[in-house]
Amino acid sequence: MNKDITLPDAVQDHPTWLRLKDQRSWYSKESAKNKKKYYKIKIIQIVFAGLIPILSLIDFQATKYIVATLGAAIAILEGVQQLFQFHSLWLEYRSTSENLKHEEYLFLALSGPYRNHSAEEGLLLLAERIEEHISKEHAKWVSISQNADSEVKKTIKSHH
Repeated sequence: MNKDITLPDAVQDHPTWLRLKDQRSWYSKESAKNKKKYYKIKIIQIVFAGLIPILSLIDFQATKYIVATLGAAIAILEGVQQLFQFHSLWLEYRSTSENLKHEEYLFLALSGPYRNHSAEEGLLLLAERIEEHISKEHAKWVSISQNADSEVKKTIKSHH
């Protein structure tokens, strides 16, 4: 938010505004964390996959074990990514953070759904819309988690 905007104390200290700031910060930080984890896993997988053909050309007794270990590591890393859903969470959290940012700007501009409302009415509407965005994200998170659990169970069953 622009530092030149001065909010009235009634808005700045309102639980709705504090919730908005807290949730935007949380979703932004969590999105960044999941993005970093996802990129780390993918970079390691790419490096390992790139090493396999090169190492397979080396005539050394341990080469087949090294190549097998790298292949297994790639599979394990992909399993970790699928289990923890770093990519999906990164995108979902970023989307929610951006939606909350959008609400903040609409509220500050007294635009969109906040047009023609008093500050108190606008804050009540903002509270409802914040919780709506968070509820949607939570429902998606539950769905992603259930899908990941289902995939893990399928994998375990197929190996027994």
